[in-house]
Formats: sequence, structure tokens, C-alpha cells
Amino acid sequence: MINLNDHKLELDYPCNWKYKLIIRQEIDIKIIMNETLGKREHNVSKANTSSKGKFTSHQVALLVHNEDDRKELHRIFHSHKDVKMIV
Repeated sequence: MINLNDHKLELDYPCNWKYKLIIRQEIDIKIIMNETLGKREHNVSKANTSSKGKFTSHQVALLVHNEDDRKELHRIFHSHKDVKMIV
């Protein structure tokens, strides 16, 4: 098995990056985006709904400026009370 933590991504920054957020179905993704990104430009599209309808996934696409920015956004999304998982 490959340990991805041992490998560094080779990206040319700035670049477009996508995060997939999984949230409870009743939560409004717009509120999460406002609380995490503020006025930062981004695009959100609904991806899937779980088989029992409890969760939805949303793809968030935005420009990241460098590796620190990309990792910080992941941390911010991960720490939001309504985000259950980032894929």
C-alpha cells in the first residue's frame, strides 16, 4: 500500500483545486461557504445524495494560491461544525 503522506504533491501554483464536502442533507451549503470562505470567489455544485438521503456531497472549486493556502482551506472546512467529511 502506498502511504500518501510520504509523497509531496507537485503543483504549479496558483491553481484550481476542488474539495468535496459531505454534509447533512438539511444543512444549507451556502451558509457553510459564507462562514468559511466569506467573499472569496468559488463555485459549488451538488454531487451526490447518500442512499438513505441523510447526507449530500458538494464539490467546491476555487483558486488556491500556494500549498499553505490549500492546506489551510482543508483545515477550515474540516473544522466547520456542519462538515462531516472531506473527500
